[in-house]
Amino acid sequence: MSLLHDAHALAPALTALRHALHREPELGLDLPRTQAKVLAALEGLGLEITLGTALSSVTAVLRGGRPGPAVLLRGDMDALPVQEETGLPYASVLDGRMHACGHDLHTTGLVGAARLLAARREELAGDVVFMFQPGEEGQGGAKIMIDEGVLDAAGERVVAAYALHVVSTGAPTGFAATRPGPMLAASDAVHVTVYGRGGHGSSPHSATDPVPALCAMVTALQTLVTREIDIFDPAVVTVGRLHAGTAANVIPATAHFDATVRTFSDTAHATVRAAFERTVHGVAAAHGVRAEIDYVEQYPPTVNHTDEADFALATARDILGADHAFEAPKPMAGSEDFSFVLREVPGAFVGLGACPPGTDPATAPMNHSPQAVYDDGALPHAAALLAGLALRRLAAAALSPGLPEASPHAASPAPALPSPPTDEEPVRP
Repeated sequence: MSLLHDAHALAPALTALRHALHREPELGLDLPRTQAKVLAALEGLGLEITLGTALSSVTAVLRGGRPGPAVLLRGDMDALPVQEETGLPYASVLDGRMHACGHDLHTTGLVGAARLLAARREELAGDVVFMFQPGEEGQGGAKIMIDEGVLDAAGERVVAAYALHVVSTGAPTGFAATRPGPMLAASDAVHVTVYGRGGHGSSPHSATDPVPALCAMVTALQTLVTREIDIFDPAVVTVGRLHAGTAANVIPATAHFDATVRTFSDTAHATVRAAFERTVHGVAAAHGVRAEIDYVEQYPPTVNHTDEADFALATARDILGADHAFEAPKPMAGSEDFSFVLREVPGAFVGLGACPPGTDPATAPMNHSPQAVYDDGALPHAAALLAGLALRRLAAAALSPGLPEASPHAASPAPALPSPPTDEEPVRP
């Protein structure tokens, strides 16, 4: 029987687990209820399990029936500080918390992959590391798990790593997309405080107003992107929050703004950071004020290795159907801490449609929305795809050190998969 057929047989159990996770979402690095549910779901599969020290992670190793290397499959487990407004019967029972980004599907899909692969243990030419990760939504849980040894959990460094991310809009359930090279952007958060000298609003000459300086900084940063950044290696600078003053007739002593910066290469990242800091300090000097910049580099770009992306796309076409897997035409500007994994080992990140039937993918609420709804029907697709990536990658490694040639497929028009906006802020566009 095919992986997808067997995954569909697991659908009732996977749906029950996903609903239980969805009802009790947890935030950040400490997910004790989620961890307990995952451990219960893995019980009896004969896995070697290690729990995290600095976070409530679960690392599970499945030993294959034949010798070979190890591959890693990852599922993130944390939710968002969002008040759910879906009206689902299994909606969150915890105020201000919601699996608005679909991580409950990722976790459940990885459990499903573990069950499928455990049933095929004797076919595995090597080992599989299952990485159940807290803290993707801004806390860098992947980096912490790497520091705690997840990439070497099988006794040697994994030769490849794969992860997927569901989207609630843009593509129907079961449609997958990936691409070689940049898949998602780097994400930086920048906090700028402008220091002037307060005074009365009627006498600006007697004060040093930080507000016009702040406004000039915001517009100058937009000009910076259009004049200094290569359009074929793009960057996004968005100022999402500004604050100054307490009354209309008071010139404040300070003003503040927060920005997000997205880039797709290390070169563009270095260029934007240097230009951002130069621009802010230059505008401040021109206005006779002083600026302090807290530039927080959060996640690097998620860059798929070319051979692994080709392999993942060919695997998705074979498992989900030739007309259900596409090469994404361009990167997405969301960010992901799976980027830390792909900086250490080859691998690929794949997008998977989970827009419910009867909902228009073009208008459905997107990831991070309090109205975002994900189709339980995506769970077998996620489980089968993850399991297939591990099974086939180990088989390929048994034949030769490199990857097999990706089988040719006729080009198909790709649906526009939206960015899974996973990065530093609680609710992100």
